[in-house]
Amino acid sequence: MKFCHRLVCAAVLSVAAVAATAEGARQVPGTLVIGGSEYDVAWGLPAGAPLGLAVVEHGFTRRCANITGTLEALVARGLLTLCVDANMTAGNPQLADALAQLIATGLSTPDGVPVPERIVVGGHSAGGAFAVRLGYTLAQLVPQRLAGAVLFDPVAAAGFSDQIRALAGSGARPVRSLSALASGCNAQLNALPGLRAVAADAAAAGADVFVGVQLIDRSTHVDAEGPDSDVLAWAACRQGPPRPANVRVLRELAAVWAADLALGRRSADYYPGGAVLENLRQQGRVQPLE
Repeated sequence: MKFCHRLVCAAVLSVAAVAATAEGARQVPGTLVIGGSEYDVAWGLPAGAPLGLAVVEHGFTRRCANITGTLEALVARGLLTLCVDANMTAGNPQLADALAQLIATGLSTPDGVPVPERIVVGGHSAGGAFAVRLGYTLAQLVPQRLAGAVLFDPVAAAGFSDQIRALAGSGARPVRSLSALASGCNAQLNALPGLRAVAADAAAAGADVFVGVQLIDRSTHVDAEGPDSDVLAWAACRQGPPRPANVRVLRELAAVWAADLALGRRSADYYPGGAVLENLRQQGRVQPLE
């Protein structure tokens, strides 16, 4: 693979506390009723009008608190973020479908404002499978609102390849993926066939919409968690703790890519051939996802 191929129910919000962050952005915990069940959620509200909504899901047996720093990086770029604390076994397709229905029929921020029209789906590990299912369903319900996907070392579940291809729409929507080195925690990069299929579809359509990057300098499955990770995850993945340099790269790329998707633009330095990615490649920090 080349570096870049030519490729619901009602909502009830109960805010328990508000944590202030830099420059007026806020992290707001609350609850949301999705498909008839109540879930704890984490909202990230930017200081100004949001560029779009980024629904970013945590990994298997994890919680939104484990990706707080990554969510904050997206909020700092102007995105409204939403993460749901939930069981991510097999990507929890039932919850993904119910959340898609809720978004399509009306979802408001903690301030009572309807969420933005543009939606970016994202997720880490099994949360990547959740994000793909969410995007797949949104593509059927409100295709004009789905901006694309940003995935963090995704782990594929049943139907992943077909769903991500439908999400991407043969080059109609961008897909971005940041992967770590192969490990048991990412099922030895079992999402690669689906990502390759998206790349091939986009290439066949003459669309330059797929970007896949692998962090290669001692990267870990929990780089997306960074300092919000824990020794249980390090031990389970047998890769040790995330390295700060990898965490910084992942969060910067992901935040720029997600903002670009929401705005329908392309910040050239952060894509193959651009200064930022080329510098990282020359330093031996990243390589094309193959």
